[in-house]
Amino acid sequence: MKKTRTMRRRLATLAAAGLLATSALATSALATSALATSALAAGSSNAAPPTPGVQAGWHAGTPPLSTPWTNQVSPTNALPEYPRPQLTRPQWQNLNGLWEFGAAAVGEAPPIGKPLAEQVLVPYPIESALSGVQRHEDRMWYRRTFTVPNNWKGQRLLLHFGAVDYDAKVWVNGRQVATHRGGYDGFDVDVTNALHRTGPQELIVWAEDLTDETFQPIGKQREVSDHGIFYQGSSGIWRTVWMEPVATSSIDRLQLTPDLATSTLRLTADTSGPAGLTVEATAYDGGKAVGTVRGKADTELRLPIKNPKLWSPDSPFLYDLKVKLIDRGRTVDQVGSYAGMRSVGKVKGADGKLRMTLNGKILFNLATLDQGFWPDGLNTAPTDSALKFDLEQNKALGFNTVRKHIKVEPDRWYYHADKLGLMVWQDMPASKTDRIPPAWQAQFKSELQEMVEEHKSFTSITTWVPFNEGWGEWDQAETGRIADSVHAQDPSRLVNAHSGVNCCASLGDSGRGDIIDHHAYLGPATSMPAGDRVAVDGEHGGFGLKTPDHMWFGDGFAYEMTPDSATLTRRYVENQRDVLRSANTCGISASVYTQITDVEGELNGFFTYDRQVPKMDFAQVRAINRSIIQGADGTGTSGPPLPPGTPGADGIHFYPLDGTAEDAVGTNDGTLEGGAGFGPGKNGQALVVNGSGQFVDTGAQLLDTAGNYTAAAWVKLNKVDGSFQTVVSQDGDRDSAFFLQYSGADQRFAMSFPGQRALAPTKPNPDQWYHLVGVRDAAKSELKLYVDGALVATKSACSLDSTSTGHTVIGRAKFGGNSVDYLDGSADQVHVFDRALSDTEVKALYDSGR
Repeated sequence: MKKTRTMRRRLATLAAAGLLATSALATSALATSALATSALAAGSSNAAPPTPGVQAGWHAGTPPLSTPWTNQVSPTNALPEYPRPQLTRPQWQNLNGLWEFGAAAVGEAPPIGKPLAEQVLVPYPIESALSGVQRHEDRMWYRRTFTVPNNWKGQRLLLHFGAVDYDAKVWVNGRQVATHRGGYDGFDVDVTNALHRTGPQELIVWAEDLTDETFQPIGKQREVSDHGIFYQGSSGIWRTVWMEPVATSSIDRLQLTPDLATSTLRLTADTSGPAGLTVEATAYDGGKAVGTVRGKADTELRLPIKNPKLWSPDSPFLYDLKVKLIDRGRTVDQVGSYAGMRSVGKVKGADGKLRMTLNGKILFNLATLDQGFWPDGLNTAPTDSALKFDLEQNKALGFNTVRKHIKVEPDRWYYHADKLGLMVWQDMPASKTDRIPPAWQAQFKSELQEMVEEHKSFTSITTWVPFNEGWGEWDQAETGRIADSVHAQDPSRLVNAHSGVNCCASLGDSGRGDIIDHHAYLGPATSMPAGDRVAVDGEHGGFGLKTPDHMWFGDGFAYEMTPDSATLTRRYVENQRDVLRSANTCGISASVYTQITDVEGELNGFFTYDRQVPKMDFAQVRAINRSIIQGADGTGTSGPPLPPGTPGADGIHFYPLDGTAEDAVGTNDGTLEGGAGFGPGKNGQALVVNGSGQFVDTGAQLLDTAGNYTAAAWVKLNKVDGSFQTVVSQDGDRDSAFFLQYSGADQRFAMSFPGQRALAPTKPNPDQWYHLVGVRDAAKSELKLYVDGALVATKSACSLDSTSTGHTVIGRAKFGGNSVDYLDGSADQVHVFDRALSDTEVKALYDSGR
């Protein structure tokens, strides 16, 4: 069966086939570049008038913060721009503006022919100030009338909904014409057969949005903001609603994929109408035609572009396209579009580490985290200029990439990214953080597939990200299968199966996709490429600054708060220097700084949430950012040869922890802190601590953490719950350089760096002695963990910490500048070595019982 437009977007269309009128089919004959330009430039002249009398008494609400664009919004200019830049036609009408509005009850009949008491400004979500409603409703009605222009007769009428959050139903003239589920994808409905032949047409939309009461994909939305990392939700219509006339046979969508290997643009025109139609596509460089292809509709064609101009952040060149649909020699439809020629891939650098590429060349992806929230419009930017602003600032600050964080934007956002030259990592909006139950898993996968399908022709998108930090993730193997399915759906891009695989609710690395992605606050992450997967820092930074009169709640938080702009700038520059070190030492291909603007309680942006105040010295920001892109070129760095270390079975320091004896190198058991004491041990006595401020301070920096080292100890835990407990560590400026520990998040023993853990496979038992050995092999950039003489885990792990000058300690760690993770139990026979012990040496140490 031939595909129809209803297969493009998940939509149950209830309208039957028909025509607006029986007059002859209107013809279309505009040149492509002119068609595209006129459509994209069209604004309020295409706006449909509101339902008579609906404007009286309406006013916008007052947001806690106003942006520079808040006062530019009115019922006559609510997002008037052409909403679909990659498939343009000259005839269309915008249905944004004032609609009637009312709360809906469960099972309530649609208010056909009945005015609603309130008014709402579409397409701003009802919780936003710009909507004029400024409250949440679980269920709601929208109502308006429209008139079909006389010159559209002879064609079919399509209604387009950019997005309705979350479940929607649509009636035209009392007839239900569509249902749709999904808050981030659009849907279309052919309403031709529901129309009156003349006069006003009644349009009613019902929407239900239960937000975090269900497991629907919601991203960062919550019905009630938590004053933390989750924000005020957005319900109902939140993207442009519009209509257009189309011929009986028409082009529904263009699939566009550049193929640099053959200097062609792979193009498929998905169409409605009978089989056997012909498509003709022409590419233009300015006004000059540079390639043409002709072939069957609904099949992939290859449009040749000789010596193509490549799209990149430095030169975001786009070709204009004209695509005609031809039926027996007659053009029955014609659309404008555009496309960029570029490739995305992976290649080994001169240092042998695998890295991301654009157009076959290594290009570090330097990104910000972009949440896409607004204090006046919430999910919806107040104007198109506002929508473009954040992208323009990313570019001006020297970034070449944006991670669109668990939100999907209107098409015009990607159009602006295409035009500006910003690569985009596109996240799938997460469900709430709990595991998605079986009843919702198919819905999540369906919406992910639809997101890819609707956006895979945008040049700027280079990477798909199905999961973030395990939010909603329900099965590690299924995460891998989902990554594989996205790659099969779109093999032209990279797939980041799981951003922040080391973090939070993550079920661990599925081993799938093209990318190993670690999050590290403050960071940066120091993950390393492995096999055929590159390594990236998917989130880091988060330095904050409070800005009076520009904070959503009047206060807020950050991962590290700074006192002034100068300090904030300095900390950013220092952190970005470490990004370059991680790129050259560890081989990360990308970094994502949190974030472009403050959002509600998060005060870690380059701009305040209202976009009114820049918070750093942007000249310094640009300079360090440019140095990263230029310097992270894959040549890498190599340090001096590592010394062999001190031989011997006792290491450079041995702590028997029996309260009396001196060790072989003349030091005692260190200083007992917080009331720590001694009790029965593995051999004689042992250190006994209660998990609350008690530990041993050795009084010295025992290890050079830039090189090889080993820490060993016997340990017995009093409890094995969700609390972290560290046996041996060495203090750095903010964090311990390493942690030989019990990881409460995993309930297993580990040898760790911040955010990276070599984990034992099983949970230990309380009140049982275990021999733990953690090995750092700097030459191989590995962490190894041994339990009772056996190697149980190896973790590829790079470290930037070559300046750990703090004391080596027994029974606690340091993280975020604070002493944490106190041991609740006993430790005995602690050894530290300035070399990486071999498997044989570890086994011998265990067998010795020391």
